[in-house]
Parts: sequence; C-alpha cells; structure tokens
Amino acid sequence: MDRAEVNEKIRSLIEPFNKKGVAIADGTTFAGDLEFDSLTVMDFVAAIEDEFDIIISMNQQAEIETFGQLVDAVTKMVS
Repeated sequence: MDRAEVNEKIRSLIEPFNKKGVAIADGTTFAGDLEFDSLTVMDFVAAIEDEFDIIISMNQQAEIETFGQLVDAVTKMVS
C-alpha cells in the first residue's frame, strides 16, 4: 500500500473525529488544529489500528504530531 492510499484511508477515518471541519493537510496538528483530547486520540488510533491491522505504540503516538507524520508512520508499518 503506497502513501497516497494510506492518506486516503486515514482521511476517511478522521472525518467523524473532525468536529470543526478543519481542512486536513500534512501539517495539520492533532492537538492544536483539530483540538483532539486524549480520549479522541485513543479512539482515532484504535480506528486506524483496526483498519490497517497494525499496533501503534504509545512511544510512536507521542512522536506523531501532524497528519503527515501519521500517514508516513502508517505507510512504513504496512509496507
């Protein structure tokens, strides 16, 4: 699965969590732009893990701050 496919899937997964309708770009931050709280992050991560059949560790989650970083990390895990 290439980066473009991962990007599209994650965009569809983020929609229900994007309450303010923020335009999603690689630089979009989860905490700042999307205002995700810790519970939202946990639910969103669970949705990604289920969709891609991967595990995102707490250490990885702590390093991922933007949409682009998430897409890159998931792309690497599914390759």
